Amino acid sequence: MEKTKSRILKALRQREDYLSGQELCQQLGISRTAVWKNIKALQGEGYEIEAVQNRGYRLKTVPDVISAPELESTVNSRWVGKNVRFKYETDSTNLWAKQLAEEGAPSGTLAVAERQIKGRGRRGRVWESPEGENIYMTLLLRPEIRPQDAPMITLIMGLSVAQGVEKAAGLRPGIKWPNDVVLDGRKICGILTEMSVQAEYMDYVVVGTGINVNQTEFPPELLDKATSLCQQAGRRFRRVEVAAAVLEAFERNLEIFLKTCDLSGLQEEYNRVLLNLDQEVRILEKTGERTGIARGINSQGELLVEYPGGETEAVFAGEVSVRGLYSYV
Repeated sequence: MEKTKSRILKALRQREDYLSGQELCQQLGISRTAVWKNIKALQGEGYEIEAVQNRGYRLKTVPDVISAPELESTVNSRWVGKNVRFKYETDSTNLWAKQLAEEGAPSGTLAVAERQIKGRGRRGRVWESPEGENIYMTLLLRPEIRPQDAPMITLIMGLSVAQGVEKAAGLRPGIKWPNDVVLDGRKICGILTEMSVQAEYMDYVVVGTGINVNQTEFPPELLDKATSLCQQAGRRFRRVEVAAAVLEAFERNLEIFLKTCDLSGLQEEYNRVLLNLDQEVRILEKTGERTGIARGINSQGELLVEYPGGETEAVFAGEVSVRGLYSYV
């Protein structure tokens, strides 16, 4: 039934005027009774669908839901996000996506939840996941790349979030290398990429992405570290529009990446939104810290840092942390 609802919503979205029940039957290959049952189900979920005798159905307003039918009927992509799995609550969308991968789910499958009870960030940190306010999604990929190239996918998602937010919300986030998406010096997004490797080949990659969309209250310890699109713009956003814009950007960017298996085709755009570019940064290593000027990323996604003596070093995200001279960015 979920797939039928997706197709009905997509058909209604493509028609500015009324769409007759007969046309829906012909387009979808289902009976009038099936159309009516699915319309009633959608109305029960909060969709305002006007039904006029002898004219048909018209979609007037949609609720702020992030369900499978809503995403599948909104995302304008070829393969990313075309197979959506939705749960109201899950432990973690990454854990769930890995389970789907082991069960044979295809590349491009999207696991989405309204609430995570064990959301995770980098280095095992807890990711706060209040329900009904933000986006919690994990994309399953089966790319034909070397395992050592997988970390670049995290940068691709960071860039895609920045591009998607700009398109859907009219805000202009930047990136703190490697993949922290930032507005007003505070994070709006967390990305966690995990992979399964068999011998020397990649089995699958899951890219978990949490975006603060309509959250207005944060724990005290996050007040100076986190923000949301709503806080920055002073208005709420439909989460599915933000998610769709991010997924569409990711599909474009990933296909550019797969042509060369590096970031050479995305370097210019990434460096355009890189907040660290030409800024003084502190490179925090296990043995201490150094200060230099960030000169953008190379084709492998490493940050090029120029030190006072003129030496330039490419630093890898898995080995160091980067901070601004006096702040987080």
